[in-house]
Amino acid sequence: MDVIETFDRVTSWDGPFENSDMQRALVALESGKVLYFPSVSFPLNPVERAFLTPSCADGKSKNISYDPAEDAVHGAAAAGLERKRLTAMLRRYGDAAQEFLLGLMPGYRAGLERARTSFRPVEIKGRPSSGRKDDTRLHVDAFPSRPNQGRRIMRVFTNVNPHGQPRVWNLGEPFDDYAQRFLPTISPALPGSARVMQWLHITRSLRTPYDHIMLHLHDRGKLDLRYQESAPKTRFEFPSGTTWIVFTDQMLHAALEGQFVFEQTFRLDVGSLARPEQAPVHRLEYLTGRMLV
Repeated sequence: MDVIETFDRVTSWDGPFENSDMQRALVALESGKVLYFPSVSFPLNPVERAFLTPSCADGKSKNISYDPAEDAVHGAAAAGLERKRLTAMLRRYGDAAQEFLLGLMPGYRAGLERARTSFRPVEIKGRPSSGRKDDTRLHVDAFPSRPNQGRRIMRVFTNVNPHGQPRVWNLGEPFDDYAQRFLPTISPALPGSARVMQWLHITRSLRTPYDHIMLHLHDRGKLDLRYQESAPKTRFEFPSGTTWIVFTDQMLHAALEGQFVFEQTFRLDVGSLARPEQAPVHRLEYLTGRMLV
């Protein structure tokens, strides 16, 4: 399965990591593969295991999220001491994921920004959702209110399901093939619209032409049901007790089944990549023939 790069020798969050594994991880990740660690788990203590229930979510948000900038949790039903314990659990996962990532790929340190941590206690299969928010459909990630301005979206996932249930994904076609399929349907943004959205606080920073294209690539794929049915895809099951890393702005992915998954999002400057020419911003600049940031 050439979309998955497996690392059997990596067995813990703090390594040690062999040079050959570090180099292989860097090449595979930047070429669009998923790095899969079948022996890297995230054991929970007895207090944390109490949160392995869908009832810890507030029922309004898709996930429970922790914002490190605010040191605050959103989307949780817990209050008081329980909320503090939930916050500590998410912070602990975020710390572990960051140290794991930088131990494996230390060259990313200068350009890495830690974003939100999430915990997904609700079964994704059968969950009601609009087409644009339906993560069971193949898509690339893009943030409507938080423009990336060319930076990468990298995510670390760990399945902690206590019943042994896997997290089931579909993995799609190469980014260039997907982009060329939908680029002809995407019109340029209206002149001045990016500054208006920033002024109205619809976006937190200026939406670049790159962000405009990525948002439309995200939506076009999800809303095209014929594409969802016929698109090339590979099904993969991530068992409980495993971890995986992927650039979700590059890898077409869909989460089909599973619950009780941690996820840590990072943003990464393109200049920190070993091969920046493989980044979506540069691939889209090549395909469109114009500068996008």
